[in-house]
Amino acid sequence: MSTSKKRENIWLNLGFNIVLPSLLLIKGKKIWEYFGEPWQNADIWIFVAAIAFPIIYGTLDLLSRRKWNLFSIVGILSVALTGGIGLMKFSREWMIIKEGAVPLLLGAAVLATAFTKKPLAGLIMMNDSVVDVDKIESAIESRGARAGFDASMKKATYYVAGSFLLSSVLNFALAACIFKSPAGTEEFNAEVGRMTALSFPVIALPTMVILVYAMFKLFGDITRLTGLSLEDFISSGSSRAGDKRGGA
Repeated sequence: MSTSKKRENIWLNLGFNIVLPSLLLIKGKKIWEYFGEPWQNADIWIFVAAIAFPIIYGTLDLLSRRKWNLFSIVGILSVALTGGIGLMKFSREWMIIKEGAVPLLLGAAVLATAFTKKPLAGLIMMNDSVVDVDKIESAIESRGARAGFDASMKKATYYVAGSFLLSSVLNFALAACIFKSPAGTEEFNAEVGRMTALSFPVIALPTMVILVYAMFKLFGDITRLTGLSLEDFISSGSSRAGDKRGGA
């Protein structure tokens, strides 16, 4: 008897990490004042509530899926840094540096793995939720294509690292345009909300284009090296789960 891996809900992801924090930061004080009286240190408490959404979601997601995801961990740390900068009332320059530094450091870490036996592209693209890893590995070994496959994996890792470099540049430029107010103010909260809301279309979409391109390049190399068609090794969660149940 086997159990299928619990998959992340993309709508909950977007809601807790982008939509709710953005709305709370941009409109939280006005919404509260509409329904009740102003309260002391409102900006600080709104900020705390907003950053709590992605932290709680990320933590619960990691616990429920029982899978430590490097990018989820980095996301939580990024939110915690944002909270620290806001609550400690650091200057806007710290926020701008943080926005550019986080993806830059992550890209450097990804690039470093390209020179190890386990390039990070393997964790992203070569897992059971995406492809049939066992079938690919078997074909690679039978055709003696290990060296070519490792070279393709390293190249894909370069693309992934490049996507984070692009994210760093875009993050820095966007943050420099948005952040104008001191931390700990209502204006700063609204700017964090705008940064959160705009980061998806402005930053995430271009980097996702690079990641998708890298994935298709890698899949093309796998097809060439193994002789398998794309349909042969792309993972189908439902059909594989059915196969496992049938063989149980």
